[in-house]
Amino acid sequence: MNAHVPQGGWPALVLNADFRPLSYYPLSLWGWQDAIKAVFLERVNIVAYYDKAVHSPTFEMQLPSVVSLKTFVKPTTHPAFTRFNVFLRDRFCCQYCGARDELTFDHLIPRSLGGQTTWDNVVAACSPCNLRKGSFTMQQARMFPAQMPYQPSVTHLHRNGRLFPPNYLHESWMDYLYWDTELEP
Repeated sequence: MNAHVPQGGWPALVLNADFRPLSYYPLSLWGWQDAIKAVFLERVNIVAYYDKAVHSPTFEMQLPSVVSLKTFVKPTTHPAFTRFNVFLRDRFCCQYCGARDELTFDHLIPRSLGGQTTWDNVVAACSPCNLRKGSFTMQQARMFPAQMPYQPSVTHLHRNGRLFPPNYLHESWMDYLYWDTELEP
């Protein structure tokens, strides 16, 4: 298809078969090419469209802005332990000083003292705080996190993800992104 839209533009919000987003952060989006391919493979239903179409010499199709999967995908119950998910759990904030720049992570019990790289021992920390704490324990460094580390649920990460919406949210997505919030009268 010869499309007159930018390669990275016109993303489609992907909903599960229950019309909930597959993910909030990162938001579950497909490029328009993947959305159209899924339509032709009959894997999704189109829920909403953009006011933009793609066409070939013999075919024209409006670009989908929201699609829902035809088959329900069971969400994972235990999120993967990743740097990104640690930051998301800690709301992209240094747990020692509150800074949001130069984030890394810190082991409460230092690795040099047998500390593990696990949900219960790692917090988001800015580089200056991480360097200042060094290989000391919290007590030795007199540095205590605002929130003690824990293993979050997928629901908790989704809730935190809603606090950091992406730069672009199409109006057709709004009914599906915050479906569990109280409606205004």
